[in-house]
Amino acid sequence: VQNEEVVARATAEGKGLILGLWHGQLLPLAWYMRGRGIVVLVSASRDGEIITRVIESVGYRTVRGSSTRGGREALVALLRELRAGSTIAITPDGPRGPARKYQAGALVAAQRTGAPIVPYALHVDRARRLKGWDRFTIPKPFARIQVVFGEPKYVGGESSATAIEQAGEFERDLDATVEAAERLAAGRSGRA
Repeated sequence: VQNEEVVARATAEGKGLILGLWHGQLLPLAWYMRGRGIVVLVSASRDGEIITRVIESVGYRTVRGSSTRGGREALVALLRELRAGSTIAITPDGPRGPARKYQAGALVAAQRTGAPIVPYALHVDRARRLKGWDRFTIPKPFARIQVVFGEPKYVGGESSATAIEQAGEFERDLDATVEAAERLAAGRSGRA
């Protein structure tokens, strides 16, 4: 794990924090952060009900909704959590993609609350990657996993449109964090 102390620094003042991670890396990253009371946005779908039960059983709290169902109510609930100082985790490309493209939710929530977004990513040396839109990662037994936290970044501007205009910048930050995890893994294995 690299740079995890950034989470403690960012939350030391009791302010909210957003962990941004790509949907395809959700499973191992969720397992790593379990038991910390992090708030997770989960789809209001039938599949989301199953996910909610599982994720709450390992120590997460949930807000239900997505860009396609219950989005406004979910955003209001996330804003309330951030203003109360909670850490929330969002897959900005979920629930249906396109993969590795930031949607508005995390950006608008960060802008409205002044909470930073911390990119959170990993590299798994041995994994099954499902064929779906996000190439969902399931680590194989005894896989080596490198987890990296990026630096906190704030969303500027005053309107939702201004926040959304910054999507490309936040995509690049999260992709750079994925690349940092890959470099860390290559260094640990002795590969150049």
